[in-house]
Amino acid sequence: MRTSGRPNSDVAEPGFAPDGFPTATVRIGGSAIPDTLASLGHDPVEVLEGFGVEPTLFENPDNVISLVTLGRLLQYCTARTRCPHFGLLVGQRASLHSLGLVGLAARYAPDVKAALRTIATHFHLHNTGVQIAISTSERHASLSIDIHQPNIPAANQFCDGAMAGFCNVLGALCGPEWQPTEICLARARPADVRPYRRVFRAPLRFDADRNVLVFPVAWITRALPASDPALTKLLHGQLATLEARYAHSFPQQVRAALRGVLLSGNSSAEHVARLFSMHSRTLRRRLAACGVTFKSLADDGRRTLGLELLANTSLDIGQIASSLDYADSSAFTRAFRRWTGTTPAAWRSAQRPRSGGVPNGSFTC
Repeated sequence: MRTSGRPNSDVAEPGFAPDGFPTATVRIGGSAIPDTLASLGHDPVEVLEGFGVEPTLFENPDNVISLVTLGRLLQYCTARTRCPHFGLLVGQRASLHSLGLVGLAARYAPDVKAALRTIATHFHLHNTGVQIAISTSERHASLSIDIHQPNIPAANQFCDGAMAGFCNVLGALCGPEWQPTEICLARARPADVRPYRRVFRAPLRFDADRNVLVFPVAWITRALPASDPALTKLLHGQLATLEARYAHSFPQQVRAALRGVLLSGNSSAEHVARLFSMHSRTLRRRLAACGVTFKSLADDGRRTLGLELLANTSLDIGQIASSLDYADSSAFTRAFRRWTGTTPAAWRSAQRPRSGGVPNGSFTC
């Protein structure tokens, strides 16, 4: 697949994902992949052309690529470099600037909470296949990252990079003294955890049911030194203009919101409607106008999450059933048979031999 490097080129294998929704896309956001390849001693031009992507694609941060293609590229680079944590190294190079207009609006927000709210609300303008959610408790704040398009190749690599990138984002907002208190990764524990310890410098929990970055809640109220009300108003006006272009994507936005709340056990239409500041009747009416129902989106969300947790973690069937708010593992198994025609255990057994993408042997990075 040869792709164009023209600005805003759709490298997205245009069309629809298997679930009927438009293929998710992500802004390039910078040259992190070529720079990471170079840092590992590989010629970026050779590797990218070997995959079938024009290296010029990475010259404009506003160029876009499909999330599936990006996953395949990460998988290919992981194999070529023989570095099993390639995605983590890519994410380590990300910054607030990588988020484009969304990141710029966050930088000039009045405080960290407003900045994170801006990012969570408008992140789909940067990446249409990922949901960012912010939550707080008495002692902790958390930022979760969820992929809501199924069957993304090298999803672990992508999520590793996203988590590392958001550590940089929070560091930029909060200052050099900021540190996470825990990093939860929805992936099996890698053979070598040392690169993760170096990047995150925090306790790590693998086999989590979602990717979550936890930090002290006191940071949420920190005022941002670059805060500029007039500039913030101008930037949010530009964001509103962009949002108007994405009005047709409301079902995808609801599906993204569902991804964030399904694992919290509060995925009712009423709760999701509140996230969009509307009544549940309005939510259902807008979805109906797009030809979908809230129930179908919720069912699809549970199916997608169930498949991902089976493929990417070592959680047992009972734990996955509980995470998805099923009464017991039998109820989850019945639903899984309806989705796939087989049992969760059989599906996981069939998938595991094909996972990965890194050749056997020692790693050199």
